[in-house]
Amino acid sequence: MDRKKFISTCGWGCVGLMSSSMLLQSCLSVRYLEATLSGSFLELPLSAFEVVKKDKKSLRKYVVVQHEKLQYPICVYRLAEDNYQALWMKCSHQGTELRAYGDRLQCPAHGSEFTQDGKVQNGPADQPLRTFPTQIENHLLKIHLA
Repeated sequence: MDRKKFISTCGWGCVGLMSSSMLLQSCLSVRYLEATLSGSFLELPLSAFEVVKKDKKSLRKYVVVQHEKLQYPICVYRLAEDNYQALWMKCSHQGTELRAYGDRLQCPAHGSEFTQDGKVQNGPADQPLRTFPTQIENHLLKIHLA
């Protein structure tokens, strides 16, 4: 095989591998849920992070919270039992709604990627995501929107 054909084959193989890994990650069960708006707080039960399969309980790393009054959803990462990170899923580059892929958020328009704490991992975005303070109260996770 000549050099040009080898490089082309390897390049397309890498693109295929990356695409299939992204597809597989997007097929994982992302939990979307409608949150309750109470004053300036969005509220969701902590049980929203639970997954029960065959009598075995595990916890999701994140959920995506929506409400009709929000222009963009909020991705809430469970970092520890009492530590949650709420990120507005609006790309800081040009405002496209982000997609959640495991421990990162990605912009489908230009490929910007953000970590689960909102920091820019890959550009063209150069500003972190907006975060919201959270608190736990009576088995509810409260996201302060103000």
